[in-house]
Amino acid sequence: MSKRKSTTYGFARTSKLVQSRVRSVTESRGFAQSRVLTHWEEIVGPDTAAMTRPVEVSYGGKGGFGATLVVLTTGANAPLVQMKLGEILERINSVYGYRAIARIRVTQTAPTGFAQGQVDFVHRPKAAQPKPDPAAQARAREVTQDVGDDSLRAALERLATNVISKQSRAKARPTKF
Repeated sequence: MSKRKSTTYGFARTSKLVQSRVRSVTESRGFAQSRVLTHWEEIVGPDTAAMTRPVEVSYGGKGGFGATLVVLTTGANAPLVQMKLGEILERINSVYGYRAIARIRVTQTAPTGFAQGQVDFVHRPKAAQPKPDPAAQARAREVTQDVGDDSLRAALERLATNVISKQSRAKARPTKF
């Protein structure tokens, strides 16, 4: 039996390169799984995520089983967050599939926040991309016209437009010696 040949040619996926570092940082802050940090807005909803940040998960202590999640918010939002604690707890535990978090402690800060509170995991909209060159779009449309599937053709057309535009920008740049 022969070994399967690798098709990456010595390259590694970016996620593999940063996975161990992300895990060590999140575990040092008490998060066994980084999903609570990286998907906070999806877990608790955009309204709650806008006024809260997960800060720490601590295990053990007085309450017995389950962990305590510390959530950072501003003083003005603290009463609103306090009212939503049951919903937040339910949503987080549904991600884990069991009662991993037993309690949530709300910590208040000034609007500028502490150093930990300034870490922001909100996904920002991408900056507006410049309009592609119409000549590059026409060339890409010409190259992909024989593809039968509409969605595949559209994806290939976008890819070809980007490649052609990049090549033309590279040719237009003056070379430095």
